[in-house]
Parts: sequence; C-alpha cells; structure tokens
Amino acid sequence: MAGTDALVAEIESLGGRLSEAKASIDRRFIGQGKVVDLVLASMLCGGHALLVGLPGLGKTRLVDTLGTVMGLKANRVQFTPDLMPADILGSEVLETAADGSRAFRFLEGPVFCQLLMADEINRASPRTQSALLQAMQEKEVTIAGQHRPLGKPFHVLATQNPIEQEGTYPLPEAQLDRFLVQVDVDYPTRAVERDILIATTGAEEAASHQVFTAETLQAAQSVVRRMPVGDKVVEAILDLVRACRPGEPEGRDLSDSLSWGPGPRAAQALMLTVRARALLQGRLAPSTEDVAALALATLEHRMALSFAARARGETLAGIISRVTARTLGLEAAA
Repeated sequence: MAGTDALVAEIESLGGRLSEAKASIDRRFIGQGKVVDLVLASMLCGGHALLVGLPGLGKTRLVDTLGTVMGLKANRVQFTPDLMPADILGSEVLETAADGSRAFRFLEGPVFCQLLMADEINRASPRTQSALLQAMQEKEVTIAGQHRPLGKPFHVLATQNPIEQEGTYPLPEAQLDRFLVQVDVDYPTRAVERDILIATTGAEEAASHQVFTAETLQAAQSVVRRMPVGDKVVEAILDLVRACRPGEPEGRDLSDSLSWGPGPRAAQALMLTVRARALLQGRLAPSTEDVAALALATLEHRMALSFAARARGETLAGIISRVTARTLGLEAAA
C-alpha cells in the first residue's frame, strides 16, 4: 500500500510540473495544445515523434522550445539530398602530433545529443536515413567497429512536408515504425493565428523557461512505465491493433483496403502513450477513451493503403476512425 501511495504522490507531483512545462511551451508555440501533448507524450514514453505539416506552421520552433523547457542538449540537422551518414554520426580524422606520431581522433556528429531535430527527414537519401535507425532503436551508434552511446535520454523529433514530394525519398517502413507517434500539424484557427501575429511581430517575443532536466525527465519516464493499466484497456489495445491487420481474422474485412497493418510496436506504442496522456490530463490511470484518442497518432504511419483503396479515395485516417469506433464502441478522437 505504501508503494501505491508513493506512486500516486509521484504522479501528482509530475502532473504539476507538466502543467508548468506546457504553459512555458505555449508562450512560444501558441494554440496547438494537441500537438504539444502528443510530442510531450512521446518524450515521456522515451520515444521519437514524426511531425508532419506544411512549412511555416512552427515545427522547428516547437522543437527548439522543447529543448529549452525540457533542459536537454539539442542539435538540428537539415536533411538534404547530399547529406552523408558521417554528417550525422561523425567521423574519424587522422591527426599528427608534435612528435610526428599519428593517431585517429573521433569527431562527434550532431547525433551525440539528447534531442535531435531531423528537419525534412525525407529529403535525404535512404543511405543517410538509415544512419539514424540504430540510433533511434538502440540509443547508440557503431562507428569503425566501436559502439558509442548517445545522450540520455535521447529523442529524435523529425519533420516532414506532406505536400512537396519531388526530389524526396519516402521513409522506409522499418524507420517509420521506430517513431512512437506521427503528429499532424495543421493550420491554426483564426483566433489562434491572430494571437500568433500579435505575439511574434512586436519588438520582443515571449521566452520559455526551463522546467525539466535530463534527470527529471528520465524519472518521469520511469513513472509512466509504472502507471497501472487495467485489463479492459489492455484488451482494447489488442482488439484495435489486431482489427487493423488485414491478415488477421479480426481485420479480414480490410483485406481489400490495406496492404499491411500495424505490428506489435503499435500495441507497445499505445500501451505507453495512453499512460502519458492520462498523466498529462491529471489522471492516475488510462481509459479506453485514451486508446481511441491516440489510435490515429500511433497507427497511421504503421499502415499502408492498397491500390484499390487509393483508387476509391479511402484514407488511413478514415479507416482507423471507422475501426476504432466499431472495435471500442467509441468515437475516435480527431
């Protein structure tokens, strides 16, 4: 019982700190509460996020603000077609000492940080994109046969433009699966856009302040993993994920609409993010409403439409919404 009381106290204390962090973020990234909650949820789960949206919607500004508020060492890489893996990971250089002796010295690349912004990640070649795979999955890189650990914690927040696809390299399924959530950044409402204009075009702009440190963020990630999840929520996650697989009996009605469905990582992502969402909303445990609300963010980038579905004008968002409503008996959150 004492252990339960201690966990409740940790959750309540963390909830207050998260409220302060969101208020600090909102000073520079205005009116996008759902986007902020999703990105914070991915960080609380120790995962990575893919931000999809048009240029000028504040994705870079959000990542920069998160580095300040979460107290993390942040680096940014602008992905371009000529970017090489060594530009991200680093490389060994041969140095000559004063006595004439020579030795290799490793120069760390920008991946050696705690928060990496991979800007327009789909503009780099597959060879360069793959340089991030080991970093995202294992939190380390192997260079010249030597394993080099990355910062703790380590998060990748990547951005992608959904419209301009000429000269880009779509992310492979294996890499998409490494992103805990896909966050769609939409146009702001008229009222929010008015607030943005007033806040960002004056003589001074509001500044965010640090709320977390790397150590307190890691402690928060531990709290999230210790939050209880009821059997009803676990079964709802399994029902939803399996119903989105065209090869499973639960998803056989989707065999004409989907080429493939989400794997076990999708269920793991839901299992973690429903806890983080409950925490961000000041609750002690997640519910099936959290599963419905996070279905799109955790499943969309782990599924693919069939050619027939694209010809009919179907969308993954529509399929996920329909399956979520049918499987959970709830309306999926937009």
